[in-house]
Amino acid sequence: MGDLYDFEFFRTESSADGVLTVTLDRPKRRNAISPEMHAELAPLLARIAADDSVRVVVITGAGEKAFCVGADFGGMQNNLDAGGYDDGHPSLMNDSAAIVRSQLSIRQPMIAAINGDAMGIGATLAFFCDIVLIAEHARIGDPHVKAGIVAGDGGAILWPLLLGLHRGKELLMTGDIMTAQDADRMGLVNHVYPADQLMDEARKLAKRLAEGPQVAIQFNKRLANADLIDRVNRLLDTSLAMEAMTFETADHREAIRAFIEKRDPVFGKGRE
Repeated sequence: MGDLYDFEFFRTESSADGVLTVTLDRPKRRNAISPEMHAELAPLLARIAADDSVRVVVITGAGEKAFCVGADFGGMQNNLDAGGYDDGHPSLMNDSAAIVRSQLSIRQPMIAAINGDAMGIGATLAFFCDIVLIAEHARIGDPHVKAGIVAGDGGAILWPLLLGLHRGKELLMTGDIMTAQDADRMGLVNHVYPADQLMDEARKLAKRLAEGPQVAIQFNKRLANADLIDRVNRLLDTSLAMEAMTFETADHREAIRAFIEKRDPVFGKGRE
């Protein structure tokens, strides 16, 4: 079957048994989220939530290198050059909040098939799914802090919840990246597979869930997600506001310039 929903940056393919496969489709940029791609996310997730023909969702990335490496740094530089951060960040507060809440409104089970590196918002998209599968070569992490910004789009909510308070804070403050094996050891993922087996295993699991009792499966998801939804409702707006504040800092501007110039950033007093 051809593309189901006709988005520009996401391929959507549905099978006869009700499994929808969503592919982040910007492989030349390692599926990094551009502003245009970001704008499609909430409508895509809302479309899935409203589609009664979908029983299970599998989300993955195009290409072999990346699931999604986070926000596109080139887009951040464009914002800096255009003075685009002078508007009070309404798109961050509105669109990013809508993405998280739209994903959590999806009643059908979601399987993340992490086919390559998942960073920042890429990791967040994966971890807001219900079951996480990962290729053995993939890496995962949240390097927001390395760009001088808060992990406001869900990372600050998820990492302490998934890793425990101390490990979660360490990752948020260092931006360290972990291997698939480390993620498995820490209980972040359900299963690790060789890259050439990942999608077959994801589809096998999706088919099993699609053939199961839908009301019971969806209600189990709803109950299990109750605490997570409560946490999102308490923290998301504040975390996005704090992220917006850090976009205005000299450290963020230095991080973006250093990325473009392919050098290490010099933060804080080290610039003086």
